[in-house]
Amino acid sequence: MQTLLHKAQTRGSANHGWLQANHTFSFASYRDPSRMHFGVLRVLNDDLIAGGGGFGTHPHDNMEIITIPLKGALAHKDSMGNASVIHAGDVQVMSAGTGVYHSEFNHYPDKECNLLQIWLFPNQRNVAPRYQQISFGEKLLHNQLNQILSPSEKDEGVWIYQNAYFHLGKFNVGTNFSYTLKDPANNGLYAFLIEGQMQVKAQDQTLDLHKRDGAGFWETTQTPLEFKALADSHILLMEVPMAL
Repeated sequence: MQTLLHKAQTRGSANHGWLQANHTFSFASYRDPSRMHFGVLRVLNDDLIAGGGGFGTHPHDNMEIITIPLKGALAHKDSMGNASVIHAGDVQVMSAGTGVYHSEFNHYPDKECNLLQIWLFPNQRNVAPRYQQISFGEKLLHNQLNQILSPSEKDEGVWIYQNAYFHLGKFNVGTNFSYTLKDPANNGLYAFLIEGQMQVKAQDQTLDLHKRDGAGFWETTQTPLEFKALADSHILLMEVPMAL
C-alpha cells in the first residue's frame, strides 16, 4: 500500500480580499510539481468567499466539476440556462464536456460562504455539458458514510463521467468505521478531513489527520482502511482512478 499526507498548512493559498483560497493541488499561481493531482483528482480548493463576492462568468471544458458548500450559499448561473442557489447540504456537479460558461457568487451580501470545489478529469471527452444538483440536508445519516457521488445515474447521489465514488460523514468522537475500495485494482482513496481529528490505519501504517488535512491511499488490494474519530469529525472520502 502507498500513502501520502498533505497537512493543512502545506496547502497553497491566495488572499484576494473577497476570496481566501486554499489549494491542496497546484492551481492558479500556486504550483508545486509534486502536487499536481492524485490520480484523476486534479483540484481540491477550499474557498472562503466574502459576502457579495464571487467568480464572474468564465469557461470550462472536459472537466467534472463538483461543488460542495460547507457554510452559506452560492448563486450559480451557466450557459446551459441553469440558475440556482447551492446551499450547505447540497452537492452540485457540472460535466463541462465540449464547453460551458458559468458564474458563482456568494448568495448573501453579509455572510461568508465556504465551499469545496473539486475537479476530476473525465473518462469521456467532449460530451454534451450537463448540470445536476441534489440536496441531502437531513438525509445524511450520522456516524456512517453517505454516498454523494458515483459513476451511475441509478446510484445514490450525483453522477459524473468517471469511475469515482464520494462519501461524506459526520462522526462522534470515539466512532470507528472502515472503507474498502470499490475498485482496488485501479482506484485510490483521498480522504479530506473537513473538521475534527481522525486516525487512519492502512495495513501497517497509521496516519493522524487534523482539520483540513488530506491523505491519499492506493495499491490497497482488498484491505479496508480503518478510521477512528478522535474528536467530533466531518470527513469527505474520494475514491478515484489512479491512471489518467
